Amino acid sequence: MGPRSRLFLCFLFWGSTELCSPQPFWDDETERFRPSKPPTVMVECQEAQLVVTVDKDLFGTGKLIRPADLTLGPDNCEPLAFADTDGVVRFVVGLHECGNILQVTDDALVYSTFLLHSPRPAGNLSILRTNRVEVPIECHYPRHGNVSSWAIQPTWVPFRTTVFSEEKLVFSLRLMEENWSAEKMTPTFQLGDRAHLQAQVHTGSHVPLRLFVDHCVATLTPDWSTSPYHTIVDFHGCLVDGLTDASSAFKAPRPRPEILQFTVDVFHFANDSRNMIYITCHLKVTPVDRVPDQLNKACSFSKSSNRWSPVEGPTDICRCCSKGRCGISGRSMRLSHREGQPVPRRSRRQVTEEADVTVGPLIFLGKVNDRGVEGPTSSPPLLMLGLGLATVMTLTLAAVVLGLTGRRRAASHPVCPVSASQ
Repeated sequence: MGPRSRLFLCFLFWGSTELCSPQPFWDDETERFRPSKPPTVMVECQEAQLVVTVDKDLFGTGKLIRPADLTLGPDNCEPLAFADTDGVVRFVVGLHECGNILQVTDDALVYSTFLLHSPRPAGNLSILRTNRVEVPIECHYPRHGNVSSWAIQPTWVPFRTTVFSEEKLVFSLRLMEENWSAEKMTPTFQLGDRAHLQAQVHTGSHVPLRLFVDHCVATLTPDWSTSPYHTIVDFHGCLVDGLTDASSAFKAPRPRPEILQFTVDVFHFANDSRNMIYITCHLKVTPVDRVPDQLNKACSFSKSSNRWSPVEGPTDICRCCSKGRCGISGRSMRLSHREGQPVPRRSRRQVTEEADVTVGPLIFLGKVNDRGVEGPTSSPPLLMLGLGLATVMTLTLAAVVLGLTGRRRAASHPVCPVSASQ
C-alpha cells in the first residue's frame, strides 16, 4: 500500500482572493457545503517526489497563463514539456530537488517549496495582463510508522553505530501563540504585532543540554543567503533587532534548558511588494552544566537601562554585543558566509549538535503599499487638499465678480457737478 501523507497548501495571491478561498454554496440534496469551483493548483505528495498540477486558467478569469512563466522552488525548476496538455501544466520533482527545504517537527517531516508565476511581456510589448503569484507548498510526512511501500527488512547494526544514532538531536523552530501555550496555526500578522518564536531541541536519551540561538536572519525566500535580508540575532546570541525601534528580546527565565523563547516585532522589506518573510536560525547546544560564555549566550538589549543582559550566566558575556566582536573570530556568521570564507571544519559528532532551521512564511496583512490599504490611508489628505483648493478658487472668483459689479454701477450713475450760482 502506498504512503499516506497530509498536505498543507497555503495560497497567497495578489489581486485575486477567490483562488485562495472559493465561495461555497449550499446543496439541499446532500445538505453540505461544496466549493463552487475546483482549485487551480493541485499537489500530490508521493513517497519520493512531489507532483504539482497547475490549471492554465490560474486566476479563474478565462485568461490562460503561459507555462514558461511558471517555475518551482528556489532553483526555478521548469515544468514537464510533454505534460503541457488538457489545459494544465505539471511539475514532477524529487523531495530533495529544486531547493526544497526540510523541516523536522515533533510528529512530521515537512518539505516546503513554492510555485512561482512570474509573467513576462510577450513579444515586443511592455505591458502585463496577469499578476505575479507565489504559492507556498508544504508536504507533511508522519515521522511515526512506516512511510515506505517496500517491505521492512531487519538488519544487524554495529553497537557503536546504534549508540551514535541514538545521540542525534532534533532541532525545531516554531511560531507560538502570545501566551506561549500552543503553536500558532495561522501565520498572519498586522504591522505592529509581535511574533513569538520558540526554539527547541529534542534530546531523547541524550545527556541534558542547553539550547542557544547563534544567529537568525529574515529573508523573502526560504534561502537564508539571499538578499534583501534583515539580521535578527548575530554575534553568537546577541538579539540585535532590539537595538532599533523594536522591542525584540529573549524571554527570561527559560521554561526548560532545551527551550529558548524570544519575540520579534514584525516588519516588511521596503521597496518590495511581497508581504511574506522566512526566518532562519542557526541553533546549537552545550552541556547543561557548562557556564554560558561569549560563544554560547542569549543576550537582549534593554532600552530603559541602555545595556545588554543575558538570560542566564555572567553579565559580562554580553558586553561584546555592543562592539560586535564576540569570541575568537569576532565576526558575524552570516557575513563570513556571504564573503565566501570557509566555515570551521567540525567533527562528525559536532554536526549533530547544531542545525539551521527555518520557519515561515510569516504573512503580513495591511502593508503600506498594498492596494487594499492604500485607498483609505491616502484618501483623507487628498480630500482635504481638494477642498482647500476649491475654497480658494471660490473666494477669488467672488472677489472678481464683486469688483466688476462695483465698476458697472459707478459708470451708470455719474456724479453731476453743482453750479456756483445756486
